[in-house]
Amino acid sequence: MQRVRFCVIASFLLFTTTGYAQPDAGDYSPVKHEVIEELDASAPMRDGISLKIDIFRPRDEGKYPAILLTTPYGKGRYGERAKNFASRGYVVINADVRGRFESGGEWDPFTPLHKQDGYDLVEWIAAQPWCSGKVGMYGSSYMGWTQWWTATQAPPSLKAIVPEVAPPDHFHNCPYQNGILVCWMVDYGGMMGGRYPQSHPEGDGPYGGWGRHREEEYRMVPYIDYDKTRHYLPTTWWRKWMLQNTASGEYWKQIAYQTREDYSRITVPSLSVTGWFDANFPGAPMNFMAMKKYGATPEARQPRMVVGPWDHGINTNVVGIDYGPQAIIDWDGYVCRWFDHHLKGIDNGVMEDPPVQLFVTGRNQWRAATDWPLPETEFTKFYLHSGGHANSLHGDGSLSREIPASETPDQYTYNPDDPTPSAPSLNGHIDGPRDINESAKRNDVLVYTTDPLTEDVELTGPITAKLFAATSARDTDWMVRLCEVFPDGRTHFIGEGVMRARHRDPQKNGAFNPDKLSVIEPDQPYEYTIEFWRPTANLFARGQRIRIEISSSYYPYYLRNLNSGEENANLATTPVIARQTIYHDAEHPSHVIFPVIPAGK
Repeated sequence: MQRVRFCVIASFLLFTTTGYAQPDAGDYSPVKHEVIEELDASAPMRDGISLKIDIFRPRDEGKYPAILLTTPYGKGRYGERAKNFASRGYVVINADVRGRFESGGEWDPFTPLHKQDGYDLVEWIAAQPWCSGKVGMYGSSYMGWTQWWTATQAPPSLKAIVPEVAPPDHFHNCPYQNGILVCWMVDYGGMMGGRYPQSHPEGDGPYGGWGRHREEEYRMVPYIDYDKTRHYLPTTWWRKWMLQNTASGEYWKQIAYQTREDYSRITVPSLSVTGWFDANFPGAPMNFMAMKKYGATPEARQPRMVVGPWDHGINTNVVGIDYGPQAIIDWDGYVCRWFDHHLKGIDNGVMEDPPVQLFVTGRNQWRAATDWPLPETEFTKFYLHSGGHANSLHGDGSLSREIPASETPDQYTYNPDDPTPSAPSLNGHIDGPRDINESAKRNDVLVYTTDPLTEDVELTGPITAKLFAATSARDTDWMVRLCEVFPDGRTHFIGEGVMRARHRDPQKNGAFNPDKLSVIEPDQPYEYTIEFWRPTANLFARGQRIRIEISSSYYPYYLRNLNSGEENANLATTPVIARQTIYHDAEHPSHVIFPVIPAGK
């Protein structure tokens, strides 16, 4: 989770097409204050330690609302954004979290002390002579986590939050994506091992250079020993990550924020933002839906969500695609307007804006909606079938709305020593809709593709894969990828769902259970319900095809499952080759549920 890049433009382009409009920052506080800086000040916490903070405030005397950012990446990196808001009539406080840089205490990314520190910071800020008593929070990635952690403690002076590309709890994305270790959080363990950022000893690159050596270093086992074999700094927490391999571990339970009880303590409105290629995508929609349902106040139950055609950086240009000037928005202007309303009390109409604003790729237009999923969505089953096109790839089958009858299952072999390669990236995680046509030609990938579309089809919203599958091993991984196939053969990877087999819940139709492992009997068909952690809003144009790929690895983005079936795969050392079977017949109708938006809606 590296620092998000912000690119702000001064004005907006608005669509004239009915039903489509770019998020409009509208009128917000103008620049009218000279800014003074108080660097390396201290804020006391209840347990006696102090956090180091930078304060940016208007030179003019008075009381101003405040905006807090708490970061493990160095408060000095965020001064320019702070000065922008301070010049518009806010006091902005950037704080180094506990144990990082010169802040007191011991560093642990997920100590529950971050929750109480957030509360203490908000209330300390509200009591300062330059503060009006109203505090908001903003910040991206990890700084999105700190906002949600703080909000669960309900500090009275906190009035609004803006979690930007904020991750969900830890088994729904990172370190574990539905039970599977993700590469960039393993690199994070190396980069963030001490008070100061640590670089890989052999060179620069994503995540302090740790991301450059994944292909060879992730083949070392067991994973728990990466603190030794990859030469991480000693920590109190790396082995907790590895040993507590379900969400029921006390370490993870203490820092979790996405329980019904936690949501029901949150009193403030939230404005979430993410991108379709954001490696932390699931946090935004999960929090949007939960806050609508469980928020403690009417204001908290009116969340807002913006989804752009970006990766982990707002307003970033993803690799290989130009979505046009409309893909860039005045995000900080929108945030300022949000805070103007909630912290300054300005009636600027921000709460009359559509609750959901998202960018539809392919159309390259913004869509406004009243809810997520979109109310007009027609959830439609597309079934897997054997057979395929004349120039079929290995295991190529078809994807259609026709319910299967009597069909032979498809099989492939997953060898942990020869995993399916993942798409390259420049940012260390996901940087756009990469072409993965070559990997689909491998013998360990099954491919199911529609006929060329006879009309445009828009898929916007959550996606669910229902697989009936068996493995010859006692554990394995299932990975389902959504691709957009162009007439010239280019195959863009635009969405996915994954699950570790032993995390299936037999009592819930094989859905993911973060808290408990189940038993997998070799060669026994099981039902798996796999919610895509990264869905889409994409127009598949006439002549294109929709493709689903299935594999059991995608390396090194996901660390390999050695298929040993041990209670903790992070301790495994012996790879087991697995024979995988995907069923698609009348009794086992494997399918994907797509969110089809009817034409004209």
